[in-house]
Amino acid sequence: MKLAVLGAGSWGLTLTWLLTENFDEVYLWSREEDLTDELINTKSVTFPVEVRLDDKVKITSNLQEAIKDAEIILCVVSSAALRSVCQRLKEVGLTPDQILVNASKGLDLPGPYRMSEVISQELPDNTVATLAGPTLAKEVLKGLPTAAAIACEKMEIANLLREKFSVSEKFRLYSNSDIIGVELGGSLKNVIAIASGFIEAMQFGDNAKGALLTRGLAEMVRISVALGANPSTLYGLAGVGDLIATCTSPLSRNFQVGYMLGKGKKLEDILKEIGTVAEGVKTSKAVVELSKKLGIETPLSCAVYEAVYTNITPDEIVQKIMSRKLKKEDSYNLK
Repeated sequence: MKLAVLGAGSWGLTLTWLLTENFDEVYLWSREEDLTDELINTKSVTFPVEVRLDDKVKITSNLQEAIKDAEIILCVVSSAALRSVCQRLKEVGLTPDQILVNASKGLDLPGPYRMSEVISQELPDNTVATLAGPTLAKEVLKGLPTAAAIACEKMEIANLLREKFSVSEKFRLYSNSDIIGVELGGSLKNVIAIASGFIEAMQFGDNAKGALLTRGLAEMVRISVALGANPSTLYGLAGVGDLIATCTSPLSRNFQVGYMLGKGKKLEDILKEIGTVAEGVKTSKAVVELSKKLGIETPLSCAVYEAVYTNITPDEIVQKIMSRKLKKEDSYNLK
């Protein structure tokens, strides 16, 4: 069986490294301008992660070559690039029997659309699945064990992917039919991770972190349920699991963004410094738009949006959050 991985960022490289032994053929595709001589010639890089790929991995900028005869195509490009990549897939001869697996965590504007919705809009004849969970790339590359969710409306496909993507003692997958919940959990937690980094920089302590994760999860549940997700999914690997990992680890890019914002740095300088995509930045804008459209309160996510896109100070953000009207605790209260 052949696997094609589209995207040579940190997670694309990591998944290629992780899954190579499970497939007869593995192709890693990226745009020509993004492929380095080091990666092509030595199968190794030190940035955005340090990794050496197996010699059997074929690295190419030829999309048609990468996907030809691939039973499974793993999409690990940024949310901003996914639609254009799907359009190119159509042009180079994608067939309806090829399974597309989304591993990107973000929302496409102006919809906003989930990544699997973007894929289905452009490639309606193909089955789409989504992979999400607590999967910090640098820990996976160390061989440290974790678990994640693989979701597809067709459970037979979810179960197939669960078997093909699980790696003994390293990567345990659970199948799920709630692709909406799995996808939104993986995307929305990035916004809360920015807030968590902010709290760390402000030295607000563990009580504040506990409160943030709890109320952040409540916002994730409200939005996801309103969009058709099963609430129990948000209490699983793609929700709580991913939320805890990204909100408590400095390995998280979104956590790093929040930390630097809390130190008073400007977004433009932060993104230059980390050098890779932090999906929570754009997702915060999508959450604000969804909140208005659905009539749902998401004060933490809105605060992150203000921190990212306006000149509000860290002290002003804290004052706004802590002085909100007091109310009953209810994670499912959409208002």
